[in-house]
Amino acid sequence: MSVEDRTAGAPDAPLPAGRVRIRTEPSLPAITAQAVNGRSAHETREAVFDIRDLAAYYGANCALAGTTLRIYRNLVTAVIGPSGCGKSTFIRSLNRMNDAIPGFRVTGQIQYHGHDVYGSRANRVEVRRRIGMVFQKPNPFPKSIFDNVAWAPRNLGMKRRLADRVEQALIQAALWDEVKDRLHDSALGLSGGQQQRLCIARAIAVEPDVLLLDEPASALDPVSTASIEDLMHNLKHRFTIVIVTHNMQQAARVADRTAFFSLDTAGPERFGTLVEYGDTETIFRGASDSRTRDYVAGRFG
Repeated sequence: MSVEDRTAGAPDAPLPAGRVRIRTEPSLPAITAQAVNGRSAHETREAVFDIRDLAAYYGANCALAGTTLRIYRNLVTAVIGPSGCGKSTFIRSLNRMNDAIPGFRVTGQIQYHGHDVYGSRANRVEVRRRIGMVFQKPNPFPKSIFDNVAWAPRNLGMKRRLADRVEQALIQAALWDEVKDRLHDSALGLSGGQQQRLCIARAIAVEPDVLLLDEPASALDPVSTASIEDLMHNLKHRFTIVIVTHNMQQAARVADRTAFFSLDTAGPERFGTLVEYGDTETIFRGASDSRTRDYVAGRFG
């Protein structure tokens, strides 16, 4: 395992003048994780994110420090670690979801397809369109099922063939067959698992490149959890997926790559930091850091 491994479609509406539009290339075919010239085959893929020495602060408090890694195209990358180690801060930093929090700031750099996500010319609307997010608790709008999925495309001016766009998003989220005859019913009448899949459909309706999932199954029953996991396996052929999870078995089942975060100290300060990153099988069966081995074995956390 290398040192880096251990530590490490455009919208229809025009952008404001002077803004840089982020463009991506078509998805690559799936490949296995066999070694290629001493590197995991995962590392031969295009890096969607190149994150360099990322640190995140809430006011004067450092929540995350010293984070350097690359996240690769069309893989599921799991982010694991004990509570309070900065996992959610990390994933929300990837699409600037923390920007609305007073006093939040980052140092270091998050490169997305070569674009600085926090650069002065980055368009936050375009960043969040390209990098969608689904939260821990399903949060459908108090609207119809159709209007939930159509909401973002309408707001972004993507109104052409809107009904087809909604249908395709629901099909990709494995929800179409369950709701196709009640699209104009309230989304709040769906079960918890259906609501979470609806939120995934809402995120992918604008054709993002990346899906960020912050503990998407933690509030769901085992059957709904299995549905979400099956969905991730299918969606990774179209999207790059980053998932935060406290469930070690879930990470082992769904992730191609796993990043283990833990708490570190500097004097009286405690902050999250990336301890180890690599192929999931390596992290769970042959981690090089004792903290990683102890965590995946259930000795703490």
